Amino acid sequence: MAAANRLSRLPAWVSYWLGYRPPHANQNKPLPQYLVCIWSFIGGFCGLAVISATFGHSQYFVERQVPPIVASYGASAVLCYGAIEAPFSQPRALIGGHFISALVGLCITKLFRLLPDEQYSNLLWLIASLCTATAIVVMQLTKTTHPPAGATALLPATTPQIWVMSWYFLPVVLLSSMFVLVTALIINNIQRRYPVYWISPSGSKLEITPAKRIDRVEEINKEDTATGLAHN
Repeated sequence: MAAANRLSRLPAWVSYWLGYRPPHANQNKPLPQYLVCIWSFIGGFCGLAVISATFGHSQYFVERQVPPIVASYGASAVLCYGAIEAPFSQPRALIGGHFISALVGLCITKLFRLLPDEQYSNLLWLIASLCTATAIVVMQLTKTTHPPAGATALLPATTPQIWVMSWYFLPVVLLSSMFVLVTALIINNIQRRYPVYWISPSGSKLEITPAKRIDRVEEINKEDTATGLAHN
């Protein structure tokens, strides 16, 4: 709710592209499926093209042997352009999930890299599994669960090109997430709305706890009883 209040103070032409819609605004009817498919295609193409063009053709990144794209962002494209209302697709999950998973994967892999190479190779099955399993728990604790990020945690252990990057993998992941987010804000807000929220969901539906629901049912029952007695 606080994030929505802050966005409401911005000029309308700015807040619109950040996903804010005023409460009194008319809610648009759901788009036909063919339009959803078209915008999903455009978003996925543009988002991944920006990442690939930046890392694959910029001399700065080429010299540092950065891969044209981190494979897990293909799965992020499915969520952030094709399932834009899903909790896993929101900015906190996208940015936090990938960054946290990359950090967890690097830390665990570096720890096991202290072992001799032969022993490390024999334990690769354990290391890869541990990276993703730990990342899942950390994402759950930080409320940044983003399913594609599970693959991001695997990469330092399973992909030599990512391992060679070492800690430089973190800013690459962060920049990739920002590219996906910026293109999603542009493409998804042309005829749809993205994000649904920035930090955490808010709204009256989420504020109805089981206890409140029980109290409300009791109030309705009392009202019905009182109405019945009045008629009698």
